[in-house]
Amino acid sequence: MNILLTGSTGYIGKRLLSTLLDDGHKITCAVRSVHKFDRHSVSKEWEHNLNVVECDFCDQSSLSALPSDIDVAYYLIHSMSTVGDNFADNETRSASHFVQFISTTTARQIVYLSGITNDNDGLSSHLSSRRNVETVLRTGKVPVTVLRAAIVIGSGSASFEIIRDLVEKLPVMVAPKWLRTRCQPIAIRNVIQYLVGVINSDQCINQSFDIGGPDVLTYQEMLQQYAQERGLKRVIIQVGVLTPRLSSLWLALVTTTSYPLARRLVDSLKNEVVCADDQITRLISVERITYRKALQMAFDKISHKNVISSWRDSANSSRFDTRTLSNVQVPTFGVSTDIQTTAFTRPISEVIKNIWSLGGHNGWQSARWMWQARGVMDKLVGGVGLGRGRRDDRLITGDAVDFWRVLLADQEKGRLVLYAEMKIPGEAWLEFVINPEGDHHVLTQTATFRPLGLSGRLYWIAMLPFHFFIFRTMINNLVTK
Repeated sequence: MNILLTGSTGYIGKRLLSTLLDDGHKITCAVRSVHKFDRHSVSKEWEHNLNVVECDFCDQSSLSALPSDIDVAYYLIHSMSTVGDNFADNETRSASHFVQFISTTTARQIVYLSGITNDNDGLSSHLSSRRNVETVLRTGKVPVTVLRAAIVIGSGSASFEIIRDLVEKLPVMVAPKWLRTRCQPIAIRNVIQYLVGVINSDQCINQSFDIGGPDVLTYQEMLQQYAQERGLKRVIIQVGVLTPRLSSLWLALVTTTSYPLARRLVDSLKNEVVCADDQITRLISVERITYRKALQMAFDKISHKNVISSWRDSANSSRFDTRTLSNVQVPTFGVSTDIQTTAFTRPISEVIKNIWSLGGHNGWQSARWMWQARGVMDKLVGGVGLGRGRRDDRLITGDAVDFWRVLLADQEKGRLVLYAEMKIPGEAWLEFVINPEGDHHVLTQTATFRPLGLSGRLYWIAMLPFHFFIFRTMINNLVTK
């Protein structure tokens, strides 16, 4: 079949793409930036069945590049991690443009992955937006199949990583009352199986299904079972005095999630997300994976460094426009810079390997405690901090690396450009470039800051003493270690 896949660079989309290609389908991936799409993750065997088209569903004029010969379209677009309070408007606009486009194609089915919305005690803004998108998608002429899931457990999923952070980092947890809320977690493998199983099924056309694993647990039980699987003893004390705002700050400080995402997650945690029925299990034969088994599978993927996708790789929260990545140029006017250069004669591949290994558990080759302190400061003001780490040993455009986002990663030309997503009064870039010079090579490392008003200029001046030590040490270690 000819399938249109939106959200193909997201956590679910990346994994679904591999499965659809293995099944022999021809896939068109609609992406905001072709440079963020990781072609290396696609098997050479199926490359001829893949078409990547750059478009933005918030910009209706960009959709003309998409093909009209479509059998099934997956709608996996969401804006939950977007900075600001307009994510619901963005989701409505995107869904409306999607419906208008799909109505002009030969598509026979739309498949939409939503959230469970059976709780009538007032849905969170996130779940309300998910339900609203369902309504928008049904306004078109193409039949819609809706799959509603609770939290997804798998290596790289936001839910799994938050649970892991809480249990691994806190021997004693003072937690809010939402830990008593019930949830029906589902393994990522089961999500993919259901997404594939419903396509081209007459019984699933114009139907909605709740999907979940076999376990119904409170969030506290999920934390406790994680601790048991890891052989850890953890004490959880529930208190009723933590407001949603305080809970969000607590979650953002302790875990890898950012404050905007933490706030929306906490807002949703008041709602019970449990399947209303198991109708889907009678239509699609899937061996439902228990919560504990899903944890074990995630541990295995992480230990073998085989994490296919991660929630943190979404660029939705970034302030840069991913459509401009084809011509990345760091600003040179109205900016302050710290430029360090050093020559080296060792193999260039070794230096590139050092540069491409920056961040995450490897650190930044200088003053680890300073970087950690800067990460804590960023968390305290609502930023992402260092907790995001990095996905694996690779770097591609759009990847998250601690509080940076990869704008360009070109190993052949020896150039890496990072954009800061920390909370600062301005914008910042960190660029590494290797150039040949006679019988040796020269590494140039440039930190660029474009200040916003007087506060931005004062910030740069205050950081100069730290920059002198950090950046000089970093470049020296990159070429010597």
